[in-house]
Amino acid sequence: MKRTDGFLEKLVWLFVLMAIGNASFAQSSLKIAKLKYGGGGDWYANKTSLPNLIKFCNAELKMNINPVEDVVEVGSPDIFAYPFVHMTGHGNVVFTDAEAQNLRNYLLSGGFLHIDDNYGLDQFIRREMKKVFPELSFVELPYDHQVYRIKYVFTEGLPKVHEHDGKQPQGFGLIWQGRLVCYYSYETDLGNGWEDQTVYNDPEEMRRKALQMGANLLSYAFMIL
Repeated sequence: MKRTDGFLEKLVWLFVLMAIGNASFAQSSLKIAKLKYGGGGDWYANKTSLPNLIKFCNAELKMNINPVEDVVEVGSPDIFAYPFVHMTGHGNVVFTDAEAQNLRNYLLSGGFLHIDDNYGLDQFIRREMKKVFPELSFVELPYDHQVYRIKYVFTEGLPKVHEHDGKQPQGFGLIWQGRLVCYYSYETDLGNGWEDQTVYNDPEEMRRKALQMGANLLSYAFMIL
């Protein structure tokens, strides 16, 4: 039988799914990760955001995700162990050709990438994601897309967490063969809304909306496995 592109990666995902569904595995075996990338941008920003999102999803949606986030490098084969990878930062991003290919294989094999512009990321991430998918461009998702209503309903799309340039928040996607493989939140700072309240002192209602939107993204990523 001829092996198609991504065959080995699909096998990896098969074993991951078997591990998640196997009752003999330890509780909270499902993990998510933050993406570490080169170029000088602060990939490590928002240190409390993912732990708080995980806590919210486990409490509100009974997801049973491991409470400790992992860190995974763009070019690492370890990325295939995570059904959901989160990327953030303010500055420059650079993917090598090998890293871009690895990220492409991950996304084509069932992985999901959430990119959250923490302000200043836009020009760099659009350039680098073109290395990953030269044939695709980010498209703004309509408000009736499943990411806005899979668990919590957002009739007007992304909530606006923090002001930057007075622009409306926008949610963009890379869609491969009908499947959303990458979601890009722009002009909202979702990750800031997930942070401890003491970090930004945002109103609790706004923090909850941000967490609910994050929960939608996780729910969508797990659904498409």
